[in-house]
Amino acid sequence: MKLTNEERETLAKYRLEKANETLSDAQEIAKIKRWRVVANRLYYACFYAVSALLTKNNFSAQTHNGVFGLFGLHFVLKGKVSKEQNKLYRNLFDLRQTGDYDDFAVISESDIAPLLQPAEQFIAEIEKLINEK
Repeated sequence: MKLTNEERETLAKYRLEKANETLSDAQEIAKIKRWRVVANRLYYACFYAVSALLTKNNFSAQTHNGVFGLFGLHFVLKGKVSKEQNKLYRNLFDLRQTGDYDDFAVISESDIAPLLQPAEQFIAEIEKLINEK
């Protein structure tokens, strides 16, 4: 479905708000040390931010891998987002996958707590890119 510029702007704004709300959820859940859930929420916060960026730039993907691919092609390879930030995003995906789908997997504080601040910075950087145009 083709979106108008106004619809794209509205959808990108909504997804960015969702990213920030989900980041806030992760930060609150971290206070009660539910690390598997924190991993899930951190990944989705970043995913929603990247989805907002793609939408803003008129790209659309149907899968998580599609989002990774478009993000890498149009933002990482072009130097708009660092490879380190992309690595963080991928790491959060892997942790979320482990926590959500691997029976008996344990996501510990040492696995995810150090990623809270970098994820917040990642979302802030994506927000800057969204607001550039």
